[in-house]
Amino acid sequence: MNNQPLVFERVYKAPIERVWKAITDKNEMKEWYFDLNDFKLEVGFQFEFIGCDKDSTKKFVHKCEITEVIPGKKLTYSWRYDGYPGNSFVTFELVKKDENGTLLRLTHRGLETFPMDTLDFAKNNFVEGWNKILGNDLTNYLAKTE
Repeated sequence: MNNQPLVFERVYKAPIERVWKAITDKNEMKEWYFDLNDFKLEVGFQFEFIGCDKDSTKKFVHKCEITEVIPGKKLTYSWRYDGYPGNSFVTFELVKKDENGTLLRLTHRGLETFPMDTLDFAKNNFVEGWNKILGNDLTNYLAKTE
């Protein structure tokens, strides 16, 4: 795997405040992302969640720590897997397009630090996962909560 980060951009038909709340409020996140026990927008706050491989046969504990918060604009947290080497970073950046349009840019960097001897951490799995999360799940959630 090369060291190039994955970058995804989506424009949502929702005001920036609405998208920010969807990506930072644990009650909203559980509707489209993962069900977190707790989530606070504080640098140093640690959280975890369980995710499955694409076949839903293997579970992975994701361990994360918030590293940067710029309210309404940017959220970055570390992303690693319990029991596996490697550490990556996920950044959500929001840009106002107009009154009812928001560009979300997600960057996931550091994937090359994960084990490369298993398909579970293949770059394509991350691409498929983020495309589903951002392209389907978040899009549908924002559309139904307009």
